[in-house]
Amino acid sequence: MDQTHPIVIDPTGRDIHGEATRIRERGPVTPVELPHGVPAWAVSSTPLLKRLLTDPRVSKDPRRHWQRWIDGEVSADWPLFTWVAVQNMFTAYGTDHKRLRSLVSKAFTGRRTNALRPRIEEITAALLDRVAKAGAGGGADGHAVDLREEFCYPLPIQVIGELLGLPEELGAELRVVVDGVFHTSADAAEVADIYARFYAVLGELVAAKRAAPGDDLTSALIAAHEEESGTRLSEQELLDTLMLMISAGHETTVNLLDNAVHALLTHPDQLAHVRSGRASWDDVIEETLRAEAPVASLPLRYAVEDLPLGELGGPDGAVIRKGEAILAAYAAAGRDPEHHGPDAAVFDVTRAAKDHLAFGYGVHHCLGAPLGRLEARVALPALFARFPGLTLAVPAEELRPVDSFISHGHRTLPVLTG
Repeated sequence: MDQTHPIVIDPTGRDIHGEATRIRERGPVTPVELPHGVPAWAVSSTPLLKRLLTDPRVSKDPRRHWQRWIDGEVSADWPLFTWVAVQNMFTAYGTDHKRLRSLVSKAFTGRRTNALRPRIEEITAALLDRVAKAGAGGGADGHAVDLREEFCYPLPIQVIGELLGLPEELGAELRVVVDGVFHTSADAAEVADIYARFYAVLGELVAAKRAAPGDDLTSALIAAHEEESGTRLSEQELLDTLMLMISAGHETTVNLLDNAVHALLTHPDQLAHVRSGRASWDDVIEETLRAEAPVASLPLRYAVEDLPLGELGGPDGAVIRKGEAILAAYAAAGRDPEHHGPDAAVFDVTRAAKDHLAFGYGVHHCLGAPLGRLEARVALPALFARFPGLTLAVPAEELRPVDSFISHGHRTLPVLTG
């Protein structure tokens, strides 16, 4: 593979699908350049990506397996620094990952997730009341309401806040720092500021729960221990695990809701399928996750040894060298025509096979996926039942993406509630 002409990734994510198409056109794996000139290999083939995500020769630990990190070439002012510097199961490998995932799984149980449904319904109803109030008046059509701001965003941030037992006074600061983590075109000062502020919020949360434990996920993580070894999360692992659960768990759901609403409003024939019973809300959720992956590209993984891609179903003779970085191009893979057919770019809730990698694959499959799906199952039908005449308030082409090549959603989603 020729790495002399990599695709330069736009850190602002202004054209996620156009960039994904260019990546796919270069083949199942192609060199890309991340912010600050950091090289990586973007994998857009669904079968190849699945094999790499489950191959023990692919790591998520930069301290052991990313040569640029080992050589000190990655500084704290890199916009993606938080994504690779944290010490939690997101960046762990092998036995370290197994230990961390085991500890978190003891706290983040299916019982705890399922028990949230009544509360999610309550929050949804309250937010829909707020949307109705914001859209009232202003003539027959009412006022335009930013649905991302008034509904898609506050629902998951409130759910994750309550799940973690976050004190109410920390909520506003939490939102600022979560947004900062996904700001992939941030400058050095912004990166440092967000990093420090996030740890300050998490430190306050942990201190509060140590002083007064409750029936919440933070208290459970503090108390969790691994039975075989008797180990607990270290202080850094605890803080970084909370960072992972807040940022990744929240942003994915925000974008899932945002993108699902946008897709249905711009494809009324698909909404008609749902309303007629020809498709379910689960169909909407899974097709949105496939065609509009909430996380467009996920940094990073690293080759533990040379990876001859021909052995994994990739191009013969192509090799990702030991210590090189790999970018999981989920948005590109979700619309891979080799896997989903020539209409892969079409949003179709009646599509027979909607398999996707939006929540990862293999040992790093997202633990929070059931919660994200649960929130969408509650929120989407409630929204369209409350506002059957919901429409976009501006032409779809006027909408702008969030400022990130990782997070795939809209800055604002103005609608008329009808």
